[in-house]
Amino acid sequence: MHPMVNIAVRAARGAGTIIARNANRLDRVQIERKGDNDFVTDVDRQSEQEVIQTLKRAYPDHAIIGEESGGEADSDYVWVIDPLDGTTNFIHGFPHFAVSIALLYRGSVEVGVVYDPTRDELFTAKRGGGATLDGRRLRMTQRRGLEEAIMGTGFPFKWPEHLPAYMGMFEDVLRHSGDIRRTGSAALDLAWLASNRLDGFWEIGLNPWDIAAGTLFIREAGGIVSDLEGGERHLERGDVAAGSPKLIKELLRTIRPHLTPALTG
Repeated sequence: MHPMVNIAVRAARGAGTIIARNANRLDRVQIERKGDNDFVTDVDRQSEQEVIQTLKRAYPDHAIIGEESGGEADSDYVWVIDPLDGTTNFIHGFPHFAVSIALLYRGSVEVGVVYDPTRDELFTAKRGGGATLDGRRLRMTQRRGLEEAIMGTGFPFKWPEHLPAYMGMFEDVLRHSGDIRRTGSAALDLAWLASNRLDGFWEIGLNPWDIAAGTLFIREAGGIVSDLEGGERHLERGDVAAGSPKLIKELLRTIRPHLTPALTG
């Protein structure tokens, strides 16, 4: 592995150990509400500190932006971390959550790591070096379109103003595809897409730490990632679509009639 991938793996596994240990004692986990249906726990914070300490020991001059601690992109190298993607799942004992770590160099995603402590599955990617699941190379199935495809998505619960547009997208994608899954962890959804457990994905209102690592998996596994208009502003806007080259064309065509000025501005 590339040295930066190794460090990210070490950080992710360290955070995963904290998460796994606390998953068996949820009655003791301290939970705070950040907003409607948006929570943070002491486990999120402990996991984030574990990741930050590991990264800082190796790369003290790199910037770090975390979901809970914030940060500034004041370096060419910026680590973007979500210490527990799927917090709501975690606090309900729903076993679908992960640690997500990505390294951006001058805005481009260079390294991605997602670790699922429940299944002990490790997804890694290096730009130009491919994507792997537990060391096995990932290559996306080149599905030709939505028919029979299993799609992943997420509800825009933090952005109720987008709900009417999203529900229109949901209905049309459901009509044209095999089925839709909503798991509650965009980081894992994108990793699963790269490993062919899903065929396509779209969501509104995400943050860079939710999707940066996953978008690299998709590209290194032979897929396409874009914003909902087919452009390259997904990390900036937080609206993402992904799939094989032919599938994503049909996905974007299906959701296009439901795009509003608020989503395309």
